[in-house]
Amino acid sequence: MSRVCEITGKKVMVGNNVSHSQRKTKRRFYPNLQRKRFYIPEEDRWVTLRVSAKAIRTISKIGVLAAMKRGEELGVLQAK
Repeated sequence: MSRVCEITGKKVMVGNNVSHSQRKTKRRFYPNLQRKRFYIPEEDRWVTLRVSAKAIRTISKIGVLAAMKRGEELGVLQAK
């Protein structure tokens, strides 16, 4: 399973570790992903999503259905 947020599409970024002597080696920056269950009262069911911390805030603000629709528009979340 890839490390991609199902709502925002955030994924792993690549950068450098920089030592005191300015020597650079490759490293990865991982998104802050959480596996979270959300209740959809309109459909009376629970949905489990792998979302970033920012996506959890977005879901709290606009609702889970609107956030899932946004994820589908981005092409990240497949309709279940």
